[in-house]
Amino acid sequence: MFRHVVLFTWAEGATDEQRAAVATELGKLPEIITEIRSYAVGADAGVNPGNHEFAVVADFDSLDDYLIYRDHPAHQAVIAEHIKPILASRAAVQYAF
Repeated sequence: MFRHVVLFTWAEGATDEQRAAVATELGKLPEIITEIRSYAVGADAGVNPGNHEFAVVADFDSLDDYLIYRDHPAHQAVIAEHIKPILASRAAVQYAF
């Protein structure tokens, strides 16, 4: 198995509607990209100060399946149209497990 974890912090001025659109559009990807085995997205619970504001955890059968997801036009469209316009910072890691 191969896992992709990404954390986002939104830019000042990002609206609730824009933030919600990120979650909605990312949530559509498992129906489009069949290589996704498990997919969880969500806003930070606000328990600890200094956290990123949003997380994605995606599991795949293999590195090759992750690369299909990474480069898939639907995924790239969500990044370009919904994430990048409101993104302040991003952290990510990928690992086999």
